[in-house]
Formats: sequence, structure tokens, C-alpha cells
Amino acid sequence: MDVAIGLLGLLTVLLEGSSGQGVYAPPTVRIVHSGLACNIEEERYSERVYTIREGETLELTCLVTGHPRPQIRWTKTAGSASDRFQDSSVFNETLRIANIQRHQGGRYYCKAENGLGSPAIKSIRVDVYYLDDPIVTVHQSIGEAKEQFYYERTVFLRCVANSNPPVRYSWRRGQEVLLQGSDKGVEIYEPFFTQGETKILKLKNLRPQDYANYSCIASVRNVCSIPDKMVSFRLSNKTASPSIKLLVDDPIVVNPGEAVTLVCVTTGGEPAPSLTWVRSAGGLPEKTVLNGGTLTIPAIASEDAGTYSCVANNNVGNPAKKSTNIIVRALKKGRFWITPDPYHKDDNIQIGREVKISCQVEAVPSEELTFSWFKNGRPLRSSERMVITQTDPDVSPGTTNLDIIDLKFTDFGTYTCVASLKGGGISDISIDVNISSSTVPPNLTVPQEKSPLVTREGDTIELQCQVTGKPKPIILWSRADKEVAMPDGTMQMESYDGILRIVNVSREMTGTYRCQTSQYNGFNVKPREALVQLIVQYPPAVEPTFLEIRQGQGRSITMSCRVLRAYPTRVLTYEWRLGSKLLRTGQFDLQDSTEYTVSSLSRDSYGVYNCNIINEAGAGRCSFLVTGKAYAPEFYYDTYNPLWQNRPRVYSYSLQWTQMNPSAVDRILAYRLGIRQVDATSITVPLVALMKTAGQQRWWEQEITVNGNIQKGELITYNLTELIKPEAYEVRLTPITRFGEGDSTIRVIKYSAPVNPHLREFHCGFEDGNICLFTQDDTDNFDWTKQSTATRDTKYTPNTGPNADRTGSKEGFYMYIETSRPRLEGEKARLVSPVFSVAPKNPYGATNTAYCFSFYYHMYGQHIGSLNVYLRLKGQTAIENPLWSSSGNKGQHWNQARVNINPPTSFQLIFEGIRGPGIEGDIAIDDVSIVEGECMKSDQPANNLRSGAVGTLEHIRLIPVTILMFVLSHQR
Repeated sequence: MDVAIGLLGLLTVLLEGSSGQGVYAPPTVRIVHSGLACNIEEERYSERVYTIREGETLELTCLVTGHPRPQIRWTKTAGSASDRFQDSSVFNETLRIANIQRHQGGRYYCKAENGLGSPAIKSIRVDVYYLDDPIVTVHQSIGEAKEQFYYERTVFLRCVANSNPPVRYSWRRGQEVLLQGSDKGVEIYEPFFTQGETKILKLKNLRPQDYANYSCIASVRNVCSIPDKMVSFRLSNKTASPSIKLLVDDPIVVNPGEAVTLVCVTTGGEPAPSLTWVRSAGGLPEKTVLNGGTLTIPAIASEDAGTYSCVANNNVGNPAKKSTNIIVRALKKGRFWITPDPYHKDDNIQIGREVKISCQVEAVPSEELTFSWFKNGRPLRSSERMVITQTDPDVSPGTTNLDIIDLKFTDFGTYTCVASLKGGGISDISIDVNISSSTVPPNLTVPQEKSPLVTREGDTIELQCQVTGKPKPIILWSRADKEVAMPDGTMQMESYDGILRIVNVSREMTGTYRCQTSQYNGFNVKPREALVQLIVQYPPAVEPTFLEIRQGQGRSITMSCRVLRAYPTRVLTYEWRLGSKLLRTGQFDLQDSTEYTVSSLSRDSYGVYNCNIINEAGAGRCSFLVTGKAYAPEFYYDTYNPLWQNRPRVYSYSLQWTQMNPSAVDRILAYRLGIRQVDATSITVPLVALMKTAGQQRWWEQEITVNGNIQKGELITYNLTELIKPEAYEVRLTPITRFGEGDSTIRVIKYSAPVNPHLREFHCGFEDGNICLFTQDDTDNFDWTKQSTATRDTKYTPNTGPNADRTGSKEGFYMYIETSRPRLEGEKARLVSPVFSVAPKNPYGATNTAYCFSFYYHMYGQHIGSLNVYLRLKGQTAIENPLWSSSGNKGQHWNQARVNINPPTSFQLIFEGIRGPGIEGDIAIDDVSIVEGECMKSDQPANNLRSGAVGTLEHIRLIPVTILMFVLSHQR
């Protein structure tokens, strides 16, 4: 233990000496992949390409360095221009997209920044591979007559499949593979404009043998294990394109609420066509009932109207299409207006002059619209003096006019216009218009006390225009001073009583509003208008609204509160308070800010200072939290080899951090360290969720005394020992000054098999998720598999393989090779260890350090092949030195192998399993260890310690004992 601590102390000094800012460093980024990649091209034209099959899980991890810990953000471009993770970015180290789709391919960027230097950005291009089912379509052409007795008939079979990468096509006739040139009557080619997306089989001058079953096979050469797909088509002398017939009228005019049924039948086509219904505008109504070629809409509504088309398709020729239009009767929006005699400038109605009454409705269908006029309830007919006309539909659709020539006193009365549809079933619209001596054009005025209107922000206000005249028209409100929307978002708001009511008035609503008459339901004359001015008062807007100031006792601080804007701006006063205690008041003259200074902070002068700046509308507040709390420490994540003392059951962790702004407050006297065990399977969830899951666990705390002042950028080290494998722990660190506790910071530490800077000992039982950093060799035929007896497939091969791990546990894990089909005799699986750096040579001797390499192996079954172990030395990646080998059935038990090695330089170990002649040939390994010093003699007891073999209940029992066994190494 002393040796390991000493090495970490040396490492700390080197990190601190790297720059004047201590260990502070700008970010660096590296993207690594996991998940289900088919292929990775690390540097192809300076870009990384990650290939994945559609429907699999994309998993990219952004590995960063830098201190403080950089913030990570994933974004995407290319692919779909609007595809931005559903308009959001991913702020997480790992980007995970389950069931990835083709549109999610493109370039993904990882950006890391920590405020030092420029942000670090790396990217990787994700290529999503897929193959859709191919579709065969058939087209035919008939040539011109030759000598009046011979016709050339040519058929084209076209095969199309969407894919990535580009698809390769092949054709078969029955079982016969068709190739270009293999049959003079067959031509196979790709149209130039399709860029390889289509393959056409051309049958020239049809022959009897051409009537057959054709198959198109689409292939992407088994990339990403995507299988080939095939589609077949039977060509016969009856093959024909589809034809259909609609058994309905066109158009179909119905009343709302009625049921509509459309019937479409096929009248030809071989093979039998499929029928589908579509609607020209949008999809079919949700209530639509489809039954083959019959479409039913129960209780149709106006929004269901439109053109409905029946489409028949059998992939022969072009689809057949027939359409009909559904019209739903409707009458709505009845309006009227009165037009005085256009030959006089006076807008009033007078005896002896002409007056016209116009009436308008919206009707569907417009050709069924009819109008009838009544005077005082009696029908009116068109005459020389009372002329009834219908306006040209192109000019003003749905409009009728009643012209009264030479108005007489006896013409005064109530005129009624009634609109109806000829088909019936729709309620009529009736509009009454009164013509009398009191019928006068409108006039608008604003009451004197109603403009300008002064209100306060947040109130409800009513703007009023008084309208006179008979009939009273609709009043339209809009902004007169600028082109902006009204409070409801429209450019104009309607009012029937001349009042515009605004709820929750804001300062942006200050300005001039226009009220004007509408021509509808009133006189068709030049609009009358008036203006109303609105003034919105609001309290002062100030800055800063909140500011935290951290400072030590005995030091001075100055707080400043500034007015940005206010209305009214006159008579601004201010007051400074600490809590409820009034400190100072005053009034603004020409300045726009006020300051307050505390010359020497004491414990009583810490707290919340409020500066209130006041006008008639209210007050704006600047708040200052003055505190002596220390800033949070910043954990250092870039420690080289933070795990050490890697013994079989426990591990140690070198926890390192710097202190943010250490000189901002009083000297840090100590740190309170809290630690508790968390579920190792939860370490990939966000920290907030992790803290909730750990909320029931007890915190174990210890206070770490600090001697002297901490400098900015100074790296502090504290060694946690006796941590239980493979558990993860949540660590909380809180600085303490004479003011009290400062801000805490939390991180999670987890166990993973370390790559030692100088190898002392290494143990791996394959219990952790990353199998101790062992990797699969890219050059072998298949992979080793992590396995436990409790989780193995129920269809496992009997009479081979272990029944438990090396310790006899059914839950314990081991690595094994599965030799069932499709594995073949002689195929190899290779498992490669991490790189181990050996201890430095003895300066007084020439010998290399000796290590004992040991492992357990299980070779049971009648078809067992071979297990070989190789030593790969640094600088000799192409040369692997045989280290150990065994072949054949060794029985249903675990055996241990020990080998002394003396590597002169960094090295790796390679386990190679070779498949035997049959399926009962599973080979397993477990509990790999490398320990400094030569192996024990065979008559000495073996070291049977293993990694992570302690059960969960033992973990819980050991925590109170082991968690307090910390070793402090506070080095600067």
C-alpha cells in the first residue's frame, strides 16, 4: 500500500507543475462507439464512419478530458435537415438511440467546453444500412404491324427496392438464373436516370416459354447481416393492367348528418388488383369505414367534403383511378348592408332618392342558393320601383340586392331577406333590415375621459368608442401607430358594442388604437373612425435582479442597483434594506443607479440586501445575497490510473480535486467527505436520478483537516481504500470555513479493471461489465462470450462446458467459446488482455521483473479442440510468443495453469480457443491473475482469490467497516 500511495503522490506533483494555472486545462474530445456497429472506418478521407443496421441501437460515447469537467453536448446535422433530436440537444456523455431509423443517419457532433480555450469538437458519420422489400412492376408495349400479320409484343419487368448501401439485383425464371446474354429473348439493364436503384428485365417479342414465374432477388451483400429479399411475379397471357368502375354519381350532394357510401369495383386486371381510397386534401376522415372497395362515411360533416378517389393497383401498367366529389350542403355567415343613393354626396336616406339593401350568405353548393324578399312579412316581387337582383357570383358570390327607386314614405318598414337551398334539409337564414326615418349612417366618437387612458401593467382596461346610427354596425379595432398584432394575435378585432377589453395589459401595448365602422350590418359608406391613446405605467426594471456576492470577513463590498427603464420616470425613490432593517433611503436626480457599501464584513452583515426603486406604478428590486460560503470543489476526472491496490475483493481509489476560487472567502479549514454505496447498474442514469435511488442509503462521513492556504489550481488527493468490488460509490465533498459549510459537489466512482502504470498485481474474474478491459480480436473467426450458469440459454449443448464458475457459484461469470453451429472445425476465437506496463528494471541488476501469470480453464466434452495462450510484447505486435497450450477433454472440473513470465517491456496476453470436430467442445476460462514475483511451487496451496466474488449481503455488511479506512494524501 505504501508503494502505491507514493506513486500517486509523484503523479500529483507532475500534474501541478504542468502550467501556471495548476491542473486547469481546456477540453479534449474523443468519440468511441459501442452498441451494435457493423463496421467502423476510423479514418476514411479524414472522417470516421460508423455503420449500423436499421432497428439496432446506436450508442456513441464522448470521452473528454479537461479541468474543470467540460460540459458535453451532442448535436446532429445532415440526414434530415430538420432532424435535431426532436428539436433538442443531448447533454450527456453517451448518445443512445434505440431502434435507429434511416432518417437518423448523418453526422453527429460532440462538443465539450469548460470556459478555457476554444470548445473541443469531434464528429462521426453514422451510416444506417437497410433493405426494403423489393417491388416488381410490369409494363408492356405493342409495336407497329409488320406486313399486316405480325405484331411485336415486349414486356418490361421492373424491380425496385430502397436500400443502403445500393442494392444488387438478380433475376430468375423459375429456377433458372437469367443473365445478360444467356437468352437472346431477354435483356437485363439499368435505366441511366435511376443510378442503380432499378433493374429492368426486358422480354423481347414474347415467346411461349416467357410465360413463367419470375423472381427478383435484392441483395446488399449481407452487410450488417441483412439477408437478401425476394419477390415473385407470375406472367401469363392473361396478365393485364387494372380497370375499375365507380357505382356512384359525380358529384354527390348530401346534407350534414347523412351516411355516404362509395362503391368501387374492378372490371379487369390480372393478377387481381388491390383497391384503396384516398382523399385529395388530407387523409380520410377518422370515422371512415372501409370494406374492400366500399367506403362509408357515417354522419358526414362539412369538413368531410372533397374529392375521393379509388385507386386500383396490381403492379401491371399504371394504376387505375376514378374520382367523385362529395359536396355537403351548408348555409352560414349571413350579412347585410345599406347603400344610399350613389348619385348624391349625402350619406343619409331621403324621400325621393334611391336606396339599396344588400344581403349575403355563404352557400354550398352555390348553384342551389335561392333568395326571397319580404316586406313586413309579406312576399316581395321585383317591380319597376323595387328591383330584386342577384349579384354576379364572380364579383360577390351569394349576394342579392333590393333596389328601392324613388323612396316614398310608404316604403318605410322591415325588409327581410331569406336564403335557402333548393335541395332542402338545411335551415334557412333570415336577415331583417329596418328602413325608416330613423335609419341614419353611423358616427363614432370617443368620450373625453376615455382618451388618453392611463393604466398599470397587469390591469384590465376597456377602450371605448361610442357608435351612433341605425342600424349600429360592427366596430373594427386595430393599432394605428404601428403594424403589430392586437392582443388576441389578429390584426383586427371585432366589437359589437364599440368596447375593446384587454386583460393583463403589458407595457408593449402602449400606443394609439383605431376604431372604425365595418360596412357589414350597417351602411355601405366610407368608414367612420376615431383614435384612442393608451398609456401603460409599469414599475422600474432594474439590474441585477439577483446577485450572489461571496466574500470573507473583514473585507469590503459595494453593491450597485441600476434603473433600466420605468414609466413614469419622474419621482423615483430608493431604499436599501438588510432583511427587514432599513439602511438608507433617497431620491434620484439625474443619476440612474444607487450604491451601498459595507466597509468591513462581519458575521452580522451577511444576509440578503434588497434595493427597492419605486415609482407610481410600483417597485423594482435588486437583491444581493452576501455570504461567506466557500465555492464548490471541482473533482479532477483525468487522474491517470485512479484505481490502485487492485486486490481480489477490494480496490482503492485516488480521489482528486481542486478548489474553485479558494481566495474569494475565508481560508478553508477542512472538507467534509461523505460516501455511500450505489447500485452499479444505475451509473449510466443522470446524476439527479442516481441521487434519488441512493437516497435510502446511509452517508458515511469524515472530516479532512486542511493545513495552510489552498492555491488556485492546486490538486488535492485523498485515497479511498478497501472499497468492495465491483460496487460503485457516490462521493460528496463539502468545504468548511469559519463561516460554515460551503457548496457541495458530488460524483460517482466505479470499479473497472485498471491498466496499471507499473504492474504489481492484476486479478480478473470477468464479473464487471467491461470484462476487465479484455477485447475481442478483429482477426479471428468468432468471439468469446461472457456467461454464467444462471443466465445461460436453456437450449445449451449438454455434455460440455462448466456447470458453475471457478468458485462453484451459479451466478458467477466466466468467458467461454460456443462451438455449436454455425462454427466449423479449426475456427478460432481470440481474447486480448489490456496492455500491462511492467515495473522499471532494477538499476543494479540486469534481470527483468518476474511475474506469475495464472488462470483457470475448463475443457470438458468429447469434441474439445485446443486452448492456446500467447505473449505479445510492445513493439512486436506481429510476433506472438507461445506461452501455454492444452488440447482434448480434461473432465468436468476446473484446472489451474501457472506460468512464470519475464517480459522486458509492456505486454498483452492472448487467449486463443480453437473449435474441435463437433459441438461438444466448449472451452471456458476464469480468474485470470498476474502477480509480481514467481509462481508458488506446485505443492504450495494455490491463491484462489478472485475478483468480485463477494455476494451482495456481504457487501452491505462490510461497508461500515471498510468505508472508514481512508488514507489521506493532501499534497501540493
